[in-house]
Amino acid sequence: MKNIISVFYHKSVRAGLCLSVLALMLAWTLPDDKPTVFLCGDSTMANKALIDAPETGWGMVFPEFFTDAVRIENHAVNGRSTKSFRTLGHWKGVMDKVKQGDYVVLQFGHNDQKEGDTTRYAAPQTDYKKNLTRFIEEIKAKGANPILATPVNRRKFDDKGVFVDQHGEYPSVVRALAKELHIPLLDMHQKSQKVIEAHGVEGSKNIFMHFIGGYYLKHPKGIEDNTHFSRYGAELMASLAAESLVEIGHPLRSFLKKSPFEEKYAFELPKICLPAFRRDTYNIVRYGAKPDGVTLNTQAINQAIDMAHQAGGGVVLIPSGVWLTAGIVLKSNVNLHLNKGALVLFTDDKKAFPLVVATYEGVETYRCQAPISATDAENIAVTGDGIFDGNGQVWRMLKRSKVNEAEWKKITALKGGVFDEKKENWYPSEQSYKGNQWYKPGLLMSSKEEYETIHDFLRPNMVVINRCKKVLLEGVTFQNSPAWTMHPLLTEHLTIRNVLSKAPSFAQNSDALDLESCRNVLVEGCHFDVGDDGITLKSGRDEFGRKRGIPTENVIIKDTKVYQAHGGFVIGSEMSGGVRNIFVSNCTFMGSDIGLRFKTTRGRGGIVENIYISDITMSDIPAEAILFDMYYNGKEAAEALKNPQGDLKPVNEGTPQFRNFFIRNITCRGAQYGVFVQGLPEMNVQNVVIENAVLQAKKAMFCTAGEGIQLKNVQFIAEEKDIKVVNSKKVVVNGVKY
Repeated sequence: MKNIISVFYHKSVRAGLCLSVLALMLAWTLPDDKPTVFLCGDSTMANKALIDAPETGWGMVFPEFFTDAVRIENHAVNGRSTKSFRTLGHWKGVMDKVKQGDYVVLQFGHNDQKEGDTTRYAAPQTDYKKNLTRFIEEIKAKGANPILATPVNRRKFDDKGVFVDQHGEYPSVVRALAKELHIPLLDMHQKSQKVIEAHGVEGSKNIFMHFIGGYYLKHPKGIEDNTHFSRYGAELMASLAAESLVEIGHPLRSFLKKSPFEEKYAFELPKICLPAFRRDTYNIVRYGAKPDGVTLNTQAINQAIDMAHQAGGGVVLIPSGVWLTAGIVLKSNVNLHLNKGALVLFTDDKKAFPLVVATYEGVETYRCQAPISATDAENIAVTGDGIFDGNGQVWRMLKRSKVNEAEWKKITALKGGVFDEKKENWYPSEQSYKGNQWYKPGLLMSSKEEYETIHDFLRPNMVVINRCKKVLLEGVTFQNSPAWTMHPLLTEHLTIRNVLSKAPSFAQNSDALDLESCRNVLVEGCHFDVGDDGITLKSGRDEFGRKRGIPTENVIIKDTKVYQAHGGFVIGSEMSGGVRNIFVSNCTFMGSDIGLRFKTTRGRGGIVENIYISDITMSDIPAEAILFDMYYNGKEAAEALKNPQGDLKPVNEGTPQFRNFFIRNITCRGAQYGVFVQGLPEMNVQNVVIENAVLQAKKAMFCTAGEGIQLKNVQFIAEEKDIKVVNSKKVVVNGVKY
């Protein structure tokens, strides 16, 4: 080695290159002191070839939950038992590599049960136990550390929907052996049963290999396999293994990867099941669609969707061009895909969007049909590089104070519009004006006919996904919505990735995204620039929301930017069914009125809890960087500040709760308040941690009716540096700087 290095220097090779080469040579020659975790088991754990897609062994996912300080090698093999794993030479391959300080995970049982196969069968109380014991002895002889794992469960339910265990004595043998020999135990059998039961008879199919024909090359006729896992199922099982390491206090837990949230490991974050689609393509042109911006293509687009759906699924393709249409209805197993250069323009004929049963601010009512909708569908998507334009200007009222004179003249020149008496507000039609004067959300009219008298006022949300499962929105632009832009409701396993949502600053109620009573959601890499809230979590309003009782939960929001908006990340105010287990990280808010906005009011009820927020940057925030507001209706807020105890009300089912917020690594350049907390005297904002923050604002902090509010390592760059605390308790200020 010295001679090689000398040659490099004598040839005047740059020093940086020499050092890199030297480091590489040393890496080749020095022993690797990383511990290795060897995974030994059957097909439920094993690595799979690409041709096997989407089948995934949980051992393929397991390394994703660990840092680089440990190496994980998966030696599990399809079809192996404790007997055949040794007789076919796999065990020797492991033991030849195992060194002192390593770990070996043993999980067998599926194939040991096969009584008709003498090459694999091992009776539980005799050969199976002996084989495991011999494995353990040989691992210890090498100075390594054995770990036993019970077999993962198969999926089986009886006619009444009761789970059926198919593993006989094998799991109990593993538990007893672990106890007898003092070996760490990962009880995957017990944990996997709970997960399968929690998903239910239908939902648990997503964990395993349940796919209809034509989706995957290896399974042209489809597959129903209740033993082997989908990618989603493998993620769940690998998480159970990691969870067990933490629960038993195993040394390997120190190598587990942390999430962006101090309180959580990576494996603890929600898992989302993605949809999959057949490759069959249905071009809307084949069904008579024309990209001239004049022809109404509603029938052609929906016919293509119907054909794909009836054939078992596929891709409905919208090529480049301008496609005029009314409402598009998505159906199961269909991916609506927009090519680059495709603009889908929704017609300005409001009568083309009939009244349907929908929700308004969390209350069931009639509204106009959404331009894009899906109800009770599964495995659906809207993808591509194209644009959907909602033609929102023909639906929305306009306040003169919101626009400059040129914009005011341009918009109010639209045919059919009317002004109010003072000409301060413009309405696109008489029906719109009438509805704005007296309609109240939650005040249901007597008949659909009565709603028709204010048809134009009942403007639709642009994308409504209602009671659906496995949904993907990716890559597309949704712009100029009549009302909320994306409104997923009562939907599970939703992924929204790299979506752009745009609306003018004056666009009333043009929220970018409103998740209502949804669970298992990923929002990633999106850009939102709208006239109302950016990212909003809801769960129904007042008594209606409480009666529904379905929270928005298990949501990951990351790598997303919000520009113009009323709030960057918002919870409420319609949160009566609850919001919980939310994870927000690496987001940027630029110019949104409020950064982190949590709002509710008396009468809502509901619990918002376990909210984790990390690595948020903000700039040019006109109001509060971080706001907790339990007086969102505004009428009582001023009086409550003057006399907090005088505003005390009885606690009842309509009393909302905010608790357990963990907010870390926050930077804000420019705001009115750094932190503003206003709880209710009868129900304080509880247990909020704000840590590692730099907040540049005119005023530092105000807190009333807060309990357990903690500031740790927070720097305020403020004109008014006072931290004002009123009618609060257990407020901890530690390491605050100015």
